[in-house]
Amino acid sequence: MLDFLNPILGRKPEQVKANVEIYTWQTCPYCIRAKVLLWWKGVKYTEYKIDGDGAARVRMAERANGRRTVPQIFINNQHIGGCDDLYALDTKGQLDPLLAEPAA
Repeated sequence: MLDFLNPILGRKPEQVKANVEIYTWQTCPYCIRAKVLLWWKGVKYTEYKIDGDGAARVRMAERANGRRTVPQIFINNQHIGGCDDLYALDTKGQLDPLLAEPAA
């Protein structure tokens, strides 16, 4: 949408090779915050909106080692965790290398 700003903002979406999936609720502030970071990094992700869908929540929890809160984030099918986990990876400088790995 605002891809013309990428060079100005220092974003490098072409370096993102990973397959990113995120389970969300539409009005969840943590989900929105996680999606903003992914957007900032130039990540094109698959979003599963599970508002009110109990079966989808069960599937998410199975993938997320029993975690039932949203968001739940997966990079190349590896469970990352929630919003705080995503930001912690970024703070440690570990998120960009994960995003640069191509999906298997």
